[in-house]
Amino acid sequence: MTQKAQGPYEDAKNQLKKAQEILGFSDADYDLLAIPRRERSVAIPVKRDDGTREVLHGYRVQHNLSRGPAKGGIRFAKQVDIDEVRALAMWMSWKCALLSLPYGGAKGGVRIDPSQYSQAELERVTRRFTAEILPIIGPEKDVPAPDVGTNEQTMAWLMDTYSQSVGYTVPGACTGKPVELGGSLGRAESTSLGVFLMVKAALQKLGVNIEGATATVQGFGKVGRGAAKFMEQAGIKVVAISDVYGAIRNDEGIDVKALGEHVDATGKVVDFPGASAMDPEDVLMLDVDVVVPAAIEGVIREDNAKNIKAPIIVEAANGPTTSDADEILNKEGKLIVPDILANSGGVLVSYYEWVQSRDNFFWDIERVQNEQSRRMLAAWEEVDEYATEKDVTLRVAATALAVDRVLHAHKLRGLYP
Repeated sequence: MTQKAQGPYEDAKNQLKKAQEILGFSDADYDLLAIPRRERSVAIPVKRDDGTREVLHGYRVQHNLSRGPAKGGIRFAKQVDIDEVRALAMWMSWKCALLSLPYGGAKGGVRIDPSQYSQAELERVTRRFTAEILPIIGPEKDVPAPDVGTNEQTMAWLMDTYSQSVGYTVPGACTGKPVELGGSLGRAESTSLGVFLMVKAALQKLGVNIEGATATVQGFGKVGRGAAKFMEQAGIKVVAISDVYGAIRNDEGIDVKALGEHVDATGKVVDFPGASAMDPEDVLMLDVDVVVPAAIEGVIREDNAKNIKAPIIVEAANGPTTSDADEILNKEGKLIVPDILANSGGVLVSYYEWVQSRDNFFWDIERVQNEQSRRMLAAWEEVDEYATEKDVTLRVAATALAVDRVLHAHKLRGLYP
């Protein structure tokens, strides 16, 4: 009988256990950090365009609030469940702490396949979900943002629904909004830029010349597409790209801009004239310098980890590597830039957006991107130095640094009552 793979929440708790081994905190403190502070599970009745009604399931999990308001995205995806959302919320706590942002971690999701719903239906789902979680969100409580299956339009609806409930416009109710509604310049590409910065840092660490280096990208959504663009602009050849429909390959390098135009026209990477088709499972297995999983969690598993040839893995997605796969890759000496560092550019610029919304003073794109680069590269140096000092992986180092900051904040505040 095949043993069922553990879920992302178990992976997240395993990572926390490794941080406990480094930091030496008590089992009581482990429980405090492993168990989410607050969870809200909601039913979302929605009227379809044809007049029928159905009920969707939604969740909002606030993992930890010791360092400030909760922060984390909302995803619309058919695989969403409470286990996934708990894990993502925990990783958000570590991500925010690693960058020294004044936030705790949260995540939300609705179990839905957005491709099967009209724009009007998605608006109704968003507004009803927002109404259901209204008591626990807000600029001082919990600040949502886009994630898989959601975008700046989703955030515009969320912000409007929240604002209607209080009677005045509240731009700080969420981040990732359109610039016209108080969003930040640079937010749309911030996660992708951060991924590229980590690709560049990892290549430099291993002494690989950026010009002419090779990479593959799994996932051509917001993050994967942007990361591929930034890598191509820096002279890195992106030789394979996949999406949910298939995968393509060109060993001379894919024209990312042309591929983007093809995807805009057709909705998928397959049949792109500038590349040949390939098995999507093989995108992460090619003999390149760096692979970038930029889709969903759990794609690098115990059964395929041994087939990864690239010396560098930069986790653009959340939780793409299972705990078992992580062990295999570490034994083989792979350099893994963990998700809580690699894709932290999104929450970093979300923080800048939140600050701008609260101040009603907005930054130009140069300031946003310069501040992002400065802070992310400082975090990279800190994690790399800690990993070298403690002789641990970048993932263990990043998690330990972040957990220590959250635990320290908790102890400073003390217990109530």
